[in-house]
Amino acid sequence: MPTPRIYLPQPLASGTTTQLDERAQRHAVKVLRLKPGAALILFNGDGGEYHATLEDTRREGAQVSVGEHIAQERESPLDIELLQGVARGEKMDLILQKAVELGVNRIVPLATERSQVKLSGERLDKRMQHWRGIIIHACEQCGRNRLPELAGMQTLDATLAAHAPDRLGLLLDPIAERGPHDLAQTPALSLLIGPEGGLAPAERDQARAAGFQGVRLGPRILRTETAGLAALAALQCLYGDLR
Repeated sequence: MPTPRIYLPQPLASGTTTQLDERAQRHAVKVLRLKPGAALILFNGDGGEYHATLEDTRREGAQVSVGEHIAQERESPLDIELLQGVARGEKMDLILQKAVELGVNRIVPLATERSQVKLSGERLDKRMQHWRGIIIHACEQCGRNRLPELAGMQTLDATLAAHAPDRLGLLLDPIAERGPHDLAQTPALSLLIGPEGGLAPAERDQARAAGFQGVRLGPRILRTETAGLAALAALQCLYGDLR
């Protein structure tokens, strides 16, 4: 069994003893059922990871001793921003989880015309907290030591208005003439994916007017939970670290 990896959002230093927060303790003790003496890997998102040992599992706060720091990075050379129309339930969870595994740097949940999920207020806050948990668990599983940014939920209008001109904007289009292999290599890009039902025609026109280019991933129409992940995999194979 691989050494369990635990995200702990606090300063870490070799040779110190620290306490797991509630989420980390629940994951280590309740889910993984680790016992005192178990080896861990800790990371806090600042880069690199620490070897650690679980010292005790007392209810009031599990203690770990922090060992050697390893300057290990597993980030992609591509700076990929995923602009994802919010999908329902487990579909959105899957998209977030796999996007993290595929090396995305920033995820922007989008409210679009055809979005079937309407979020605001306390419901939005709870969903954002849930999505952040998905991202943390994905990083723990896949070995990333830096958490991708989860932006606050935005409208498509606001996202397109704020899009940096030096980022290559991509819009999936099954009738586009170019595929991922035809793109000019760039270190930074934004990938726009609609929700269930896709982007409305006016939204697609709006994205093109903002400089987004149509790119073709074969002749078939892909579901929202497939489209972004297929595009991310293709881009990483061509220009990133899946080569």
